[in-house]
Amino acid sequence: MKILLLYPQYPDTFWSFRKSLKFVSKESTSPPLGLLTVAALLPDGFEKKLIDMNVDKLTDKDLLWADYVFISAMITQKDSANKVIERCKKLEVKTVAGGPLFTSLHEEFPDVDHFVLNEGEATVPLFLEDLKTGSLKKIYTSDIKPDITKSPIPQWDLINMKKYSKMAIQFSRGCPYDCEFCDIVNLNGRIPRNKTPEQVINEIEALYQAGWYSSIHSSVFIVDDNFIGNKIKAKELLRALIDWRKRTKNRITFITEVSLNLADDDELLSLMRDAGFDTVFIGLETPSKEGLQECGKFQNKNRDQTLSVRKIQSYGMEVTGGFIVGFDSDDFSIFARQIEFIQKTGIVVAMVGLLQALPGTKLYERLKRENRLLVKGSSGNNTDLSTNFLPKMDPAILIDGYKNILSSVYSPENYYKRIKTFLEHYKPYHKEAFKLKDLNALIKSIWILGIFKENRKYYWEIFFTCLFKYPGSFSKAITMTVYYEHFRTIFAYA
Repeated sequence: MKILLLYPQYPDTFWSFRKSLKFVSKESTSPPLGLLTVAALLPDGFEKKLIDMNVDKLTDKDLLWADYVFISAMITQKDSANKVIERCKKLEVKTVAGGPLFTSLHEEFPDVDHFVLNEGEATVPLFLEDLKTGSLKKIYTSDIKPDITKSPIPQWDLINMKKYSKMAIQFSRGCPYDCEFCDIVNLNGRIPRNKTPEQVINEIEALYQAGWYSSIHSSVFIVDDNFIGNKIKAKELLRALIDWRKRTKNRITFITEVSLNLADDDELLSLMRDAGFDTVFIGLETPSKEGLQECGKFQNKNRDQTLSVRKIQSYGMEVTGGFIVGFDSDDFSIFARQIEFIQKTGIVVAMVGLLQALPGTKLYERLKRENRLLVKGSSGNNTDLSTNFLPKMDPAILIDGYKNILSSVYSPENYYKRIKTFLEHYKPYHKEAFKLKDLNALIKSIWILGIFKENRKYYWEIFFTCLFKYPGSFSKAITMTVYYEHFRTIFAYA
């Protein structure tokens, strides 16, 4: 059996960092972890090939080689997925689709031959059993939340690791919080399920065995819904990672997603710092208490969010953040308040989006009951100047206000001002090992940003401020200047 595992192309969105990757000679941020895990669930006797359309070109020859094309995608990849499915149908190649996009919206893809939905550890074996007997069904689904300690090591040999800036692994699935706009609980449940520390370390070591190597620009993204959803389990892993780092003298760094209550646990902060975590993404959403109440973001309420962010930064972790406008409780003042909030926190990588009602969320169901959903579904890209429901605020005012936020926080003046605010509160913990590839990236940044770009004065200000005042943060700050090359392009419409 020949299986082509296919990952559709992402549009050029906030998180693609496509314009910045050229500085480090990479083509995409991270590989398709879900498909690599599905590949490991397939029998060893199958021939497997993986094409990530974000780094590879898909040819008709590739499609015709396969007995089945396995497609996995996020909602933002919907357009590319549709085109791939259309090509497969014309070539009469059988398709099998799974992952978040199809789990939420499989009824929108009538030309897919088979759906393997929900979590692969539960549904791929059902598909394989029927494949043996030649009695395949249209849809395979399961309410079982599988024990992920049984999940296999991803099949890393199917990708060219040199094309990615980061590798990805998973420690847990699920989140104990149930924010109204978020589809995590619907997809992965509210009770976090964790892998064992030994399992995670084996996966990291498997990366090295497959040819990946660590440097200051090579880190691992732990792609959990909420890494600290189960704090006890997270601390167990962190202690194991600290021991592993000491034993192997490895200086690998980690990125993950957490909730803001990380700031309440000094022991957890220390363990994450010591284990090599240098970046965390946190959904801050809004400075409005009414907005936090409305969306059920209770872990962010009754606290000074800015002070919580600064405390995390003081433990040597950069905080990247998610922000939302378009809540029912938002009034015209929210736009200026969001700008002030973002600037004050010193969150340089600030993903500001319009509220979207994703299928399966409590928000979607509420708006459906209120007859406020629009025929057009969500694109999954909450920066595309559209909503898929009727907001309480005048839509034209909402869009204009949103564009004003983007034009302000991603103006060169305010962007670089946030870098300075960040540097004042950030206390780097891990020494930076400068290597030849880092030098190449630095030279590219000087040449492109320091000489040819119109905003070069801001670049040089950060360059020399870091060099003499914050030398331990130099690489982090230069990386942030490189990111701006991407953001200024993404938000050019603002």
